[in-house]
Amino acid sequence: MQFYIFRKNKFLATSFICKSITTCLFAFCIALSISAQPTPYELKGKNYTATYDECIQYYEQLDKTHSCISMKTMGMTDAGKPLHIILISKDGKNHPEQWHQDQKVVLLINNGIHPGEPDGIDACMMLTRDIAKQIEESDSFPENIAIAIIPVYNIGGCLMRSEYHRPDQNGPEAFGARGNSQNFDLNRDFIKCDSKEALSFAEIFHWIRPDIFIDNHVSDGADYQHVMTLATTQHLKLGGVMGHYLHHTMEPYLYGVMNQQGYPMIPYVNVWGKDPKEGWNEFFDGPRYSSGYAATQNVFAFTIETHMLKPYPQRVDATYKLMKSIIDYCSTQADTIKKCRRTQIQNLLEQTKLAVSWALDTTQFEMVPFKGYAYEKMLSKVSGLPVAQFNHTKPYDTMIKFTIGYKPSVTVACPDAYIVPQQYAKIIELLKLNQVEMHEAEQDDSIQVEAYKINHYQSGNTQYEGHHINTSVEVEKLNLKILVRKGDYFIPVQQEAKRFIMEVLEPQGGDSYFTWNFMDAILGQKEGFSDYSFEPIAADYLQQHPEVRNLLNEKCKSDITFAQSASAQLEFVYKHTPYAESRHNMYPIYRIIQNNQENNFIENNHAPHKVRVKEDE
Repeated sequence: MQFYIFRKNKFLATSFICKSITTCLFAFCIALSISAQPTPYELKGKNYTATYDECIQYYEQLDKTHSCISMKTMGMTDAGKPLHIILISKDGKNHPEQWHQDQKVVLLINNGIHPGEPDGIDACMMLTRDIAKQIEESDSFPENIAIAIIPVYNIGGCLMRSEYHRPDQNGPEAFGARGNSQNFDLNRDFIKCDSKEALSFAEIFHWIRPDIFIDNHVSDGADYQHVMTLATTQHLKLGGVMGHYLHHTMEPYLYGVMNQQGYPMIPYVNVWGKDPKEGWNEFFDGPRYSSGYAATQNVFAFTIETHMLKPYPQRVDATYKLMKSIIDYCSTQADTIKKCRRTQIQNLLEQTKLAVSWALDTTQFEMVPFKGYAYEKMLSKVSGLPVAQFNHTKPYDTMIKFTIGYKPSVTVACPDAYIVPQQYAKIIELLKLNQVEMHEAEQDDSIQVEAYKINHYQSGNTQYEGHHINTSVEVEKLNLKILVRKGDYFIPVQQEAKRFIMEVLEPQGGDSYFTWNFMDAILGQKEGFSDYSFEPIAADYLQQHPEVRNLLNEKCKSDITFAQSASAQLEFVYKHTPYAESRHNMYPIYRIIQNNQENNFIENNHAPHKVRVKEDE
């Protein structure tokens, strides 16, 4: 425009032309904004992902221009910026409580948990705009659907933008980092909640109360022809009517419709350093992951995983189409989905045992169609040594073995309640955050409980997401009488959060609070003895307690190393005397079995418990 305006010999003529062009251009841009509102991804050539500020500004504009969209902030992040939540419904009544009263199927979509995997960020911006356009221009968007979107979850990672993250990913030009501001992988943080993001997410999740949860990702690990892969909540672990419906009805529909749209889908390719043609195991999503966390809340979950070696526009388009397909399915099957969840929760309340840990069952598998590339050895141009590569000149279609079986490895009888001592403040905070119904003991009371002694565990040799994971946990169950103090917490198990409660409070749970080191102090012995001074005490005790002497003799017969160690034998005697430290290795959260009670603790400390199940009506 300056070219025309400042050529002095044509100033008067071109000034009018310029103004006219400017006016027309401005009007055109306004019309384009209202009807299309192109995203930064679309405006900048489709190999570009929106910056954090561009993303939020875009949604702010949608909020201003469309009555069916509401945007609000909810919860802080480690980056010092709040999480945003986008609410969408045809009638514009954008409050989750109203949604559930109106029997809508509620979807929660999460983006940018790993900002180096930004496909969902851009796809959701377009999806939100297109839904608004559909509602306002054709009135064809279904009334029985409501959608909540987290535009960018890992804001800190998104702000660390670079073209050098994920060096082998095929676009976009620049994107965020995997870790958050504290360098946590947020898709391992849903139970331990070391980040402010995870604390805020739990608040959002329980406010939205979704029926369906979608988490958008990008996959690596192997090369193949598929643009889109999908990891759902592991259906056997989800179990019940929901697990059966997910695996036998929902998934087949989604695979079929994506194939019709030109994106033949494959289950998430859980392969690392081997030929995918050999097959793979279904990914096991414990509750540390977003989809596994959703399962503890009786929610259907889908982890969308596009393939990082495919061009960015293909990945964004496939993500868009899969989300749209899930929305369309939920609309046509809304009554079934809502009924399925209600039945699952009711059946859960009737269960007397629950699995808290799982193991792979290789006898259960399916044969699924796979489009791959030949996996061949070649000489490395770096080392000169043989390395494996995928040969794109040799594509193939075949059937591969997909192992889908997981079976319970630890199943626990459901207690009537747990006692969590008040000193475990973080555990209490997280239980409250997850909408667990709990009551403070109103008075001191001596009660009979089931307790666990930790007899064996293995702690990780290296840190994992800021912790040293405890695995291979073995426990001994004891019946004890303990003093419950006023202010300790009583947690009835018969409530909608039953599954979450047991998975985090049972020490053998795969992602329990014990697994994540929340109470490792019990594993360190604080009391002890000096050999020279305890020796005569031990000798007197053995003389007065021949049964302990017999145990010592049996141990010496079965263990030669033990038999040759005076200090080991003295330690053995110490642990069989009243002098032994009572709290060492004693799990500090207790189980109440009501029919074992010799008192009225439950009645004394709160009113008779009634199961509260959230009804969607």
